[in-house]
Amino acid sequence: MLVHVLLYKVGNDEEGIHSIDIKGKTIVLMFEDSDDAERYCGLLEAQDFPTPSVETIEQEEINLFCTQAGYEARLVVKGFVPKTEEERFLISPPQRNLEVESYSENADHNEEVKNSSDIENLDNIRKNLEKLI
Repeated sequence: MLVHVLLYKVGNDEEGIHSIDIKGKTIVLMFEDSDDAERYCGLLEAQDFPTPSVETIEQEEINLFCTQAGYEARLVVKGFVPKTEEERFLISPPQRNLEVESYSENADHNEEVKNSSDIENLDNIRKNLEKLI
């Protein structure tokens, strides 16, 4: 099945895929409907986040990539209605974004996904908070 994902710097050596961090898990969003993916891009742009492009890719390719990278792929089906606060982030990005990291390809020629809220940034925040105590 073809899905729509949000990519940055397409065709560039620093190409990357948009992901979100929920409870310490890096989640790559796949949209069944291209209009939903475009809407999500618009919401990112409204938050002054770099605007990704919507690209159509085989779902299995994204699932394989996520498995190899230790990420989780989530399919947002057409007409999806969130039931929890966590699910809300599947249709609307968090109000606060952390720094965007660089994207690069790894030795296996798979894209290395760097999340706007990656673990390293969270560790730095945690260390700074611990210094306050």
